Formats: sequence, structure tokens, C-alpha cells
Amino acid sequence: MRMISTAALLVALTGAALAQQVDEPPIQSPQDAACRVQARAQVFSAPNPSNLSLYDLGSQIYHACMASYHGTGPNPERKQSRF
Repeated sequence: MRMISTAALLVALTGAALAQQVDEPPIQSPQDAACRVQARAQVFSAPNPSNLSLYDLGSQIYHACMASYHGTGPNPERKQSRF
């Protein structure tokens, strides 16, 4: 019984780790890596008044972090009026 529960736990953890690696694009810069770490660290403790999913909340934290590195936002070269 103990061996079965240990094996099930191992399979669950391995599956979760593999799923996490597949969903994320490769790291592009040191700032990208730092913002990913920050988003993972804060996703469970950040205020969530809009009741966002954990993925959306983490994305919001990540994009706010990246905007702080760029100063003007994630894509400063983009033109505001496109038409």
C-alpha cells in the first residue's frame, strides 16, 4: 500500500513538472527570467480583487514586472495609432 501511494505521488509530481515545462516559451532575457520567478513567488500572495484565475493573475504580475524593466511598457517601439 505504501509503495503504491509513493508511486502515485511520484507520477503526479513528474507529470506536473513536465506540463509546466511544455506550456512556457523559452526564456528570452535575464529580465524575463527574473519576472517569471517573481510571478511564481507572488501568485498565491498577491491581492486578487477581480477573482482572476491563477494563470491570469501570474500573467498580470509578470507583465507588470516586465513593464517596469522597459519603463514605457512591454513594446515601446510600437506606434499608438495603427490606422
